[in-house]
Formats: sequence, C-alpha cells, structure tokens
Amino acid sequence: MRNRAWMCGLLAVVLVLAGCAGKGPATSEAPREVKTYPIDDFLDTVSFGGSSFSPDGTKLLVSSDETGIRNAYALPVDGSEPIQLTSSTEESVRTRSYFPADERFLFQSDRGGNEQDHVYVRELDGSEVDLTPGGDLKASFAGFAQDDQTFFIASNERDARFFDVYEYQVDGYERELFYKETRGFQVQSISPDKRYVALGKPRTTNDSDIYLFDRTNEELTHLSPHEGDASYGIADFHPDGKSLLYTTNEGGEFSRLMRYELASGHHEEVMAPSWDVVAASYTETGKYLVVFINNDAKTEVQVIETASNKRIALPLKAAAEISSLGIDKAEKHMAFYMSRSRNPRDLFVWEIGGGEPRQLTRSLNPNINPEDLVDPQVVRFDSYDGVTIPGVLYKPHGADADHKSPALVWVHGGPGGQSRVGYSDLIQYLVNHGYVVYAINNRGSSGYGKTFYAMDDQRHGEADLDDCVASKQMLIDTGYVDPDRIGIIGGSYGGYMTLAALAFRPEEFAAGVDIFGVANWPRTLESIPPWWESFREALYAEMGDPVEDKERLHRISPVFHAGNITKPLMVLQGANDPRVLKAESDDMVQAARDNGATVEYVVFDDEGHGFAKKENQRRGYKAIREFLDAHLAGRATVEDAASIGGAVAAGEAAGGA
Repeated sequence: MRNRAWMCGLLAVVLVLAGCAGKGPATSEAPREVKTYPIDDFLDTVSFGGSSFSPDGTKLLVSSDETGIRNAYALPVDGSEPIQLTSSTEESVRTRSYFPADERFLFQSDRGGNEQDHVYVRELDGSEVDLTPGGDLKASFAGFAQDDQTFFIASNERDARFFDVYEYQVDGYERELFYKETRGFQVQSISPDKRYVALGKPRTTNDSDIYLFDRTNEELTHLSPHEGDASYGIADFHPDGKSLLYTTNEGGEFSRLMRYELASGHHEEVMAPSWDVVAASYTETGKYLVVFINNDAKTEVQVIETASNKRIALPLKAAAEISSLGIDKAEKHMAFYMSRSRNPRDLFVWEIGGGEPRQLTRSLNPNINPEDLVDPQVVRFDSYDGVTIPGVLYKPHGADADHKSPALVWVHGGPGGQSRVGYSDLIQYLVNHGYVVYAINNRGSSGYGKTFYAMDDQRHGEADLDDCVASKQMLIDTGYVDPDRIGIIGGSYGGYMTLAALAFRPEEFAAGVDIFGVANWPRTLESIPPWWESFREALYAEMGDPVEDKERLHRISPVFHAGNITKPLMVLQGANDPRVLKAESDDMVQAARDNGATVEYVVFDDEGHGFAKKENQRRGYKAIREFLDAHLAGRATVEDAASIGGAVAAGEAAGGA
C-alpha cells in the first residue's frame, strides 16, 4: 500500500504506453485529417467500475455513470441488456459485492464528495438500508467471511482517528465489534478462520511494517523487523488459513511477493519481478493466484495456477491492458476490464482457458472515431542534475515543425502518485484540440524504485518542480512544440505544483491550471482529516511537521508568494473537499488577484476532492479548454460554450492514491 499517495484520487491519470520506452520522442508521423469533437461527445462516453459475480454466476454487479452520476447495474454475462438497480441523482453509488446466496448487494456512498462513506445494502425489494448510520463517520466494506454467514465493515464511528472492524450477520445485520484499533494500525486482511487480523503500520512514506494480531490471546507478532527504510504491505491469506502473502522492497528497489507460514514463522519468496508487485490475491479455494505488477506505469496481470505454478494465458488484445480482474466462486469464469489508449475500459467475461472473451460494455461514444484520438509514447529525459525522468507524451495528429503546438506539462496527484496507462477523457479532449500533453513522472513518483520515490522528500516545490521546468526543453526539442506556449496543469498535489510553478518560477510557464491544489502547507497539514491518523507521522516525515518545519513549509507555500505570479491562472475547487479546504483556494485566488494577476476561479458546491457528477465534468472540462485557448493557444474556443460552473472528473487510477 502506498500511503504516500494521499491526494491521488482525482487525476491519478491512467495513461497508455505505446512504442519504445527509451529516451527522446519519436519522429513525426505524416499529417492526417482529424475530426475534432466537442466535450459533449467525450463525456457521452460511459465509465464503468467494479465487477462482482452474482451467486448463480449469470450477472455482474457494476457501477456506471450512464445517468450522469454513478449508479448500480447488473450486467447479464450472456450480453443481454443491463438492468439498472439504483436511481441516485445526488450521490455516487460505488458497488462493492453481491451477497453470497442471493442478489442483495452492498454499496458505498458519501455526501457531496466529503469522503465520509457509509455502507448500504440494497434489499431484494429495491429498498436501501444504511448499515452504518450516524453523522460524523467513515466506513468501508471489508469482505465476507469464508463461511458466507457474516461480513465485515471497517468504521471510525467510535474514534474518528481509528478504524475498528465490525462483523455483521448476513441475515438481520446484527453486528458485534470484531477488532478494536487503538494504535494507529491499518487493518489489511482477516484470516479465513477469523483468528488473525493482518495489520499495516506506516512509519514514513518509505518505511512501513506489518503485524499479525491473534484474536484468541491478543498477541501481536511483528512480521517485518528490519533496519533502514523498507516498505511492507499485506496481500492476502491463503484460503486454507495456513499462510499469508505480503510484499516488501527490503534489500532492493522494487517490491517482491513473499509468503509467511503461520505455524512455523517461515518466510519465503514467491515472486520477484523487475517492477513493483502492487497486489496479490487468491481465488475461492486457492486454485489461482492473481498478481498485479506495475510494469513501467502499465498494469501487468499474472494469473497462476497454484498446483502447477503455471501462468494462465490471458486473452489480451494488442496494445491493451487488463485491470480489475476477478474470478467467480466456482473458479471457472473471469471478469476483467480491458482498455487501450484510444478506448476507455470495457468489461469482458471469459471462461478460463476457453475461447474469445465476451465483451459486455462498449464505453466509448460511438460518435468518436478512435483513429482521431492518439496513442502516447513513453519518453524519458535527463533533468537539470542528470536524473532520468520518465513520462508519457501525447502528440496531436498533424503537429509538426511547420505547425508548432501549445503544450502542457501534466503533473499527477500525490505526493508520490504516478501518471499511468489508461484512457483519459480530458487528455484526449485537449490533444484532440491541438495541445501536446506530457504527463511527467517527476522525482518522487511511485513505480520507479524506492530511491527515486524518496528523491523529493522535504524538497517539494523545489527538486520536483525543477523536473517540470526541465521537461520544457525536451518538449522544445521535439520540434513541434512552440517554446512560448508551454503551460502546466495538475490536480491535488499536481495542482500545488502548478501554483508553485507560477509563484516560484514565474517566467517558465505561460499559464497554469490548478485543480484543488495545496496553497498553504501549514494549514493543510494541520487540518488533515482525523481518519488519516494512521499515516499522519509518515506524511509529516515526508512533507514536514507543521510546527517544527513551519518556516520551510511557509517558504514552499504559494499563497505566501502570490505576488510573484504574473501569468494567467485558473483554479477549480470543490466546496466539500476535506483534503484541500476551499479556504486555501479562496486565499490563493484573492492573493493573486490583489497583485494584479489574471485569475479565473470556479467553485463546485456539490463536489469534493474528486468531482463525480458528469454535468460538472462537462462544465469543468469546457472551462479548462476555454481558459487554455484564450491564454495559452491564443485563439477563441470554437465549440459552443455553455455557462461555466462545473467540475473536473476523477480519473481512475487509476491509482490513485
């Protein structure tokens, strides 16, 4: 678990890799006639998430924003018409799981993006029951017990700082306290026999531990004693309850998969790829082990038959990646999402080892020809001090030395996030309208080893910002970017980097778009939500203590240096954001305006840190393009523009963070 990616939700942009991952961009392609599309066409694309098999295996439970906000749907695996199960118009419904023996299901929702999720059950008659009633609490579904008679919910209702685990009866929903947390640990897995609770404890963003709590005698076993910095994370218990999978990068740059035998205390290596193992889980009986690897910002999935230790050949199409893979209780069928750079994720179902998978969704708006969109390219460059920086470069069709384009340095969230493989409506929309986009993975990004990951610790707004500045020369060297029209854009921590660029390197970028970025580090660190208590220490170790390091945090906070800003700035903010308070953006905008800067400010009253409603996405995307057209490209927006007042949508990281 990457606790460092604490702001990643929105704009943890999933970016598709294509072509060689070597240094330098590719040569220009021949110009082609390309149709440009209005934002409505891009947002008529449907986003799907989640996939839980029904007890009889005939349906998959998903969430979809087809109505303009996420609701629950059942997708028949035979490919027939989807069945809408919820009809929310205000709050997003994020589906979690069908019940084991019937088609009741669990879902989560918050209020206006405040991140204080409750867990609900949708009954067979269509009624909905809040299983976690109350005001100031945050809860999440934590899985069904192996016997299917109970399920678990984590909640901070007792103490806002800590998440206890409650066990609920499948019938009647009577509950009892299963595990009480008082030490700032994170519950990460529960053993099949319910005896053990596997716990994580971050110490810094680069150093963490794992523990095993025995409920029979309340004994706590430290599974990861080590010296120096090393990250440990829990993966999954084996269904027989005899062993536990975990990940660690101790002794190397990348996380490998390990096994701990509960009876003997023996540790052994299971898998050590050249990149990070980010997750691993067993199927119902342990017939298969599913492993997810972050392979140069692209998800690599391995499904291993445990008896033979052989990999199952997955039906992966060319230039595509598989994500969010699940296998049914019978261990015969697999559901997975597959995407390409020019196509968003679509859901498939496949009989394991069989023929072609069946495609259940077609997300991309049929009005859009995928050939008018672009495949990006992984590009690395040497930064100001020789450190090699990776990123993903999107080149518009037809951009060349005779038609130089405006460009954007796109900074991901975090700190410690990563621009990754996948499809982004906003990026493709901007590129389709002539903007080069370079999604930089500056030093401090995850996925490139623990040394690279730590390079920006307590050097934020300085070492990482100068990577963004250095990337300008790489863009200029392509020959198709206009040196005078390079801007910067980002959400969350990327929004902070935008503000920092305009305040601390005021002549480097021609314009900036800040999507709920941190402007005042002392206030942000003092006001983090109470449910972040388990990694408060780690966050302070990376960013600085708001009391002890107040002077440095003041120095790197753009709000105190707004007088330096001379280039046009756009700020987008959710009024209910619990991570970056609206007061921060208010102050930043006012300070910049007081000093004569051109600032456009858009506030979304019904959103938080990650904007979910499609109408808000539509208005927010349009507002961004209008701002860039006016202040970076130097042209009028051709597309018919409705009133501004919406929001920018969450990408799935994809990956967050």
